[in-house]
Amino acid sequence: MKAVKANITKSLPVGAEILAADNSGAKVVKIISVYGHKTSKNRYAAAGVSDLFVASVIKGSPELRGKVVYGTVIRQRKEYLRKEGVRIAFEDNAAVIFKDKSGLPKGTLIKGAVAKEACERWPDVAKLANIIV
Repeated sequence: MKAVKANITKSLPVGAEILAADNSGAKVVKIISVYGHKTSKNRYAAAGVSDLFVASVIKGSPELRGKVVYGTVIRQRKEYLRKEGVRIAFEDNAAVIFKDKSGLPKGTLIKGAVAKEACERWPDVAKLANIIV
């Protein structure tokens, strides 16, 4: 996992329900925990673009519903700052579901745009992306 070259605002706390933007069978996932996130006392861990998280499938195919999966955020509504001075915001929050921690996507197609930071950190996600913003 490479470092991200942007100051990403962490806008999706534990408990947030976000759309799955791939064809893995999951429709909506709920974040359980965020990897590598250190917080102060009484503060929820939160995820931003390209962060690895653990989630539970809320809506989706019957064999996947209720399962615990890994994933990464590819779009977030809250704007974040890139090093060039550009602020980026998307119209929805979306994630890609992984097979395991290694970062191999479960699906074979990603719907919608993918943030450049997510593609830099996860090369297998970049291979499936149609639009990289």
